[in-house]
Amino acid sequence: MKKRSKGRKFNRETDQRKSLLKSLTREFFLKERIKTTEAKAKELSVFAAKQITCAKAGDLFSRRQLVKIFSPEMTKKIMDDLAVRYKERKGGYTRIIKLGQRTTDGSKMAIIELVK
Repeated sequence: MKKRSKGRKFNRETDQRKSLLKSLTREFFLKERIKTTEAKAKELSVFAAKQITCAKAGDLFSRRQLVKIFSPEMTKKIMDDLAVRYKERKGGYTRIIKLGQRTTDGSKMAIIELVK
């Protein structure tokens, strides 16, 4: 029996989907709280947690992995600010607050934020 592959597709091609996640993550790490659709928030939570966990190692390899995805300035913020903040935390870096439906198209909205 064929099983569904992991993750959501958002009705986009692979490169568009990866670009969407990167840009959402960049804005999320800059503002530490954004409003988006519920499905995007759930995917963003998984992607952002992986990046923070990678940054917590604090070594050169982690920095190089993050520079592949983000700009050097963004990588510096992740490594110096977020990784230090969550050094003792084993997971659960994000919180999703459901808001209800958007009036224009009825899609479910949510706020995703970093846990303090």
